[in-house]
Amino acid sequence: MGKHTKRKNKKMITLAILRLMFFIILIISIIYVVKWYIDSKRNEMLEEKVSEAIIVEDIENNITNEYKIDFEKLKETNNQVVAWLKVKGTSIEYPIVQGKDNSYYLKKNFEKQYNIGGWIFVDYKNKLDETDKNIVVYGHNMKDNSMFGSLKNILKEEWYNNEENYIIDFITEEYTHKYQVFSVYRIKNEDYYIDTEFKNNEFVKFIKTLKNRSIKDFNVEVSKEDRILTLSTCDDNNKYRVVLHAKRISE
Repeated sequence: MGKHTKRKNKKMITLAILRLMFFIILIISIIYVVKWYIDSKRNEMLEEKVSEAIIVEDIENNITNEYKIDFEKLKETNNQVVAWLKVKGTSIEYPIVQGKDNSYYLKKNFEKQYNIGGWIFVDYKNKLDETDKNIVVYGHNMKDNSMFGSLKNILKEEWYNNEENYIIDFITEEYTHKYQVFSVYRIKNEDYYIDTEFKNNEFVKFIKTLKNRSIKDFNVEVSKEDRILTLSTCDDNNKYRVVLHAKRISE
């Protein structure tokens, strides 16, 4: 066998391996897309199901709406539901769960079934007894805008320049609170802003840092006595975080 024939055979083997690798990658990609589509549709069905637990009452001549959540109905599906969250100017209107750690609901939906979209959850360290200085809520940045996929809206001028978007509803079985936005930003992946407990004057420094990061000055005073809500999602393949902070304004 000549050198030319050997080179030709080697080239053919290399091409065959490359084609096989391309085929495998293609199959894996198709499986991933199909899995994403199925999981997305499953969570969409769950969203419709949980919406049955919402009662919206028009008050003050239909100027505002009051939300009442049937937590007992929600707990029939998931006994770890702890709150309801609504963010105006986004698609965020979900029951919030809380696991024993911050990894369980990254790949589990409201029915506790495996799902790449996961579900929206509160940091496991939060007590939700009205003593938390910083309640932290996480959700995936889904491309179909489900979960926290629409949280990125907060970085757009049409969102942060619209005062109607500044009030967030956070409802539990024991209380209904409203939070006023005071900071929105995008930052490299870190864990500074997800602290939930503070000593001495740490909270004052913490708030100052959060306000300095904001892409807009909301002119909201936040003191050491205040309690805040933090919403967080990933961006750009987990390289960044899109974050919103709001202070509690109702007791």
